[in-house]
Amino acid sequence: MQRQLHDPEGNMMELTQLDALLNPFPLALETGVERLPDGSLHVAVRTDMHQCTGEMFEWWFRSRPNTQHYVWWHPIDHLSSEWQGDLSDSTHVGSEHIVKEKLTDVPSQDLVIQFRDPAEFLDQAGYQQARKTGAVSAAVLGRVGFGHDGPRTDDGAVLGGRLLHIGRDTDWGLAMRSHFYLGADLPTTGLTPAQVTEEVPTHLGFALLQHAYNEFTYLSRLWVTCCFRMGLS
Repeated sequence: MQRQLHDPEGNMMELTQLDALLNPFPLALETGVERLPDGSLHVAVRTDMHQCTGEMFEWWFRSRPNTQHYVWWHPIDHLSSEWQGDLSDSTHVGSEHIVKEKLTDVPSQDLVIQFRDPAEFLDQAGYQQARKTGAVSAAVLGRVGFGHDGPRTDDGAVLGGRLLHIGRDTDWGLAMRSHFYLGADLPTTGLTPAQVTEEVPTHLGFALLQHAYNEFTYLSRLWVTCCFRMGLS
């Protein structure tokens, strides 16, 4: 079956419109892939993480899973895990996850995921209000670079794509919205939309969509299994 890009009819969510993730109201694209005017890809994935919470989700990234735990997280796609940067026990912000992983049927990739302050992506007042009201209970945001020694800005920010996981606690568990922007920095290098499209093919977006849905489904089952074995509710 041929997979189709989302046809947004003018309702695309670009990097300048990420504050929409602070509102629980359904988005035009909750799960799917759309090609933005500059040629980059926006990938959206909604995952229902039953019996999980935002606190658990953020703790997972602060715990900095080693390779064994990383493989538990996605037994098929995850291959290796290391960490560098600011390894504070109190926050994931400032740390960098150095991984090797497959994206569904895309061969293994070397990636750097640099976790950043939400203020880089979201209106700070709106974010704090969403936290206060419970519209947001988890936020793990960052930059993604292909290759372990890929390009960076002069101040060390990874160049490549963007990653945003925004979660909300519900009666049944965590409603997780994951959004990715592949090739987000390519237009600033002078590439045309057609050239960016060639660099980030549509198939990569759908492979990432399936990977992200599977990894957070696996993670929610891992947590529930561990809690059951430890006698926790």
